[in-house]
Amino acid sequence: MKQVKKTAALLLSLALLLGLCACTAPETPAETPATAAPAATEGLYVTVTGASAGYESSEAEADGMADYGAIASAAAKGAPEPAAAPMSEPGESALLPAATGAPEAAPVLPPDLPIATPDPGQPFVLTAAEWNDNENWPFFTNLVNAGKIAFPSFGLDPRQRVRVTLRDEAGQPLPGEAVALLDAAGETLWTAQTDRIGTAYLFCQSGETPAAVSVQGTVTPLSVETPPETRQGDPVVTVLDELELQATAKTPPKTALQVMFLVDTTGSMSDELSYLQKDFAAIAEEIGDAVAWSFCFYRDEGDEYVTKCSEFTRDTAAVQALIAGEYATGGGDTPEAVAEILDQTLDMGFLQDAGRSGWREDSEKLVFLIFDAPPHDGTDATIRAAVRRAAEAGIRVVPVVASNAERDTELFARALAICTGGTYVFLTDDSGVGESHLEPIVGPYTVEKLHDILVRIIRDSLPA
Repeated sequence: MKQVKKTAALLLSLALLLGLCACTAPETPAETPATAAPAATEGLYVTVTGASAGYESSEAEADGMADYGAIASAAAKGAPEPAAAPMSEPGESALLPAATGAPEAAPVLPPDLPIATPDPGQPFVLTAAEWNDNENWPFFTNLVNAGKIAFPSFGLDPRQRVRVTLRDEAGQPLPGEAVALLDAAGETLWTAQTDRIGTAYLFCQSGETPAAVSVQGTVTPLSVETPPETRQGDPVVTVLDELELQATAKTPPKTALQVMFLVDTTGSMSDELSYLQKDFAAIAEEIGDAVAWSFCFYRDEGDEYVTKCSEFTRDTAAVQALIAGEYATGGGDTPEAVAEILDQTLDMGFLQDAGRSGWREDSEKLVFLIFDAPPHDGTDATIRAAVRRAAEAGIRVVPVVASNAERDTELFARALAICTGGTYVFLTDDSGVGESHLEPIVGPYTVEKLHDILVRIIRDSLPA
């Protein structure tokens, strides 16, 4: 009997050895799903974060590679293998579905399994840079006067600007105070709130003539520099006053921060949406519980939806689930429903009429517009009205321009940031992720992780 057992054991060992040789022999991609070409797992994000060599047993190997991904880790521990991800339409971001069906055998993971390249949605991968035209106004003025960039852009003309800084008697900045730009008849041309350093930016459009600034009922006349008569044509950028005024704090200080993400979810935005789905939790964790979040999504006419908005909440788990439920599809033509989403959200009445949690007077207000395409033609009046309301309410907009954007999208984004006191953020090619990114017409800039830029801007917006 012992000899029979030894013989059986020997035969079993020989069979295992032959099976191992067969597993390590060259095979076609269709026969080896664990090492298949990327096309075999398109849209299925599996990343290896643990080493696979040096384990003494399959159980130890599975434990040491807990981050291998939902399929590998579940199967290696004997759990049911998740069903295959559904095929996506072009531009969609496929998500791993919940495990269904009967358990299947664990896949054989070779000891030399390569470490996967980070996918577009992994946190901390996307690179970006930031540029603030309001803080680099002489540079911006030179670009416009030299014809390198041109405005207006979709109804926004940031060229004629008045900068007003308010301080109290002790020289401390006065945030949250309303400042208005008036014409000669006393009509209001633009209203804005001072930011955390007491600065407000006021604008007038073509055909309007600014004459004074009004702060808390006090009117201060403006002086406008007229270009030399020898210059041909109208001035491209008229030099207006930059005023420093003294006032008394009359507005209660802000006590909270509201952050809204406006996200284009058309087909070309799958990389950026996947990034947000994976990085939001890390952003929220770094910021803490001092922020109320809202995510609003938009596509275009004829798609599943044009706009879809959520109220503000501090429940980050609920926000994460909301983002995870989105996918990128639709669009078709280049312009998207940018005007519609701005019109719906850049307003103090956002969701208030429905009795839901919208913008609050006692909060700092920050909006990230993540997009890669401009608004439709013919929406200038809608955009201009929405941006005027945002400036009046103290809603700062930070456009984040994604891959495949063209120059008209850059100029629109910069005008939007200038007119609301925001800053311009653009993705770069340094990450190696996604399609090519437009090189903006700006001065020297520093490339950073998009995650770090977003966290810094949010932190800088927190009430003192």
